[in-house]
Amino acid sequence: MTIVYAVLLLGALIFVHELGHFICAKAVGIKVTKFSLGIGPKLIGRKYGETEYVLSAFLVGGYVKMHGEEMVGIDDPQEIEEKERAFFTQPVYKRAIVVCAGSLFNIFFAVLLFTVIFFSGVPRYLSVIGDVSKGSPASIAGLKTGDMITKIGGTQIQYWEEMTEIIHGSPGQPLDFTIKAANGTERTLTITPEGKAVKNIFGEEVRTGLIGISPSGDSNKVTYGIFESIVMGFKKTWEVIVLLLVSIVKLFQRVIPANTIGGPIMIFQMAAKQSSGGLLSFIMFMAVISINLGVFNLFPIPILDGGHMVYLAIEAVTKKPLSEQAVAISQKIGLALLLMLMAFAMYNDVIRIFTGDKLP
Repeated sequence: MTIVYAVLLLGALIFVHELGHFICAKAVGIKVTKFSLGIGPKLIGRKYGETEYVLSAFLVGGYVKMHGEEMVGIDDPQEIEEKERAFFTQPVYKRAIVVCAGSLFNIFFAVLLFTVIFFSGVPRYLSVIGDVSKGSPASIAGLKTGDMITKIGGTQIQYWEEMTEIIHGSPGQPLDFTIKAANGTERTLTITPEGKAVKNIFGEEVRTGLIGISPSGDSNKVTYGIFESIVMGFKKTWEVIVLLLVSIVKLFQRVIPANTIGGPIMIFQMAAKQSSGGLLSFIMFMAVISINLGVFNLFPIPILDGGHMVYLAIEAVTKKPLSEQAVAISQKIGLALLLMLMAFAMYNDVIRIFTGDKLP
């Protein structure tokens, strides 16, 4: 089942990526000769119009074959007549649209998935206290298990994250809490969060306010309207993109250890793990991986879509394309870099299996 979930995940995301190239190529007038669902040997195929649609043996993605992707090899008389519909004869801006379309489709696919999640409803913890640490500010003030925090200062509180946002941002500052006990009685307490050094998601120590409480686990499923879900889908996608870019910077700064980098094995494991948490959990994981795929492909590395965008930018400035030799050399370098990164990621995956380390 792990393999099934991983194939569904990667197959869907790579298919969406190639679908972006396909749709935009058609839209700008480039002839597409083949669109394949899957890779490897052809199982079945049928030609509609000028495009052959193929189902290939290995359903882990797909590919798009466009007329005249390379500047050489168009020597068939019929192909020469259609030279104006070849990829390499198109203006730079049209080729740029086609090249970046795959990554953009992955990003907008994530927006769609997050929209589905918010529209379907997400669980949110209520501000009901579970455990109270002994000797903590909360314990000294008299908070008890089952108490519900309904207001901090002049801010109404219903959900746990609304409360923690205020507490974490107020170390050493007295806060007025309105408390509703399990029996329905209300009281007001003044509690000063103590500032403590804790590690954030990047492993960095930051000072944050804590009062020594944990949630009870009581939650509500909150659903949103379609338009609000779309807005939140865009917002969540942007948050993940920013988090991804910051993580990459932290990786180069060695704040995040290099052994957290994972490859296909980790994706297989996490796909299975998320699927066990339910459909929405799996969809959320798919959205995050889709963003990773889209953003990573836009990096200016030869052989990736971002590398092709660099070629096009150079052509737009110099008014002539890079030489075939320069492109070939740069792509060999880019391929070598990607293979080294993949080898390192798979090494980390194997080490995690043998050492029993938890997934990041």
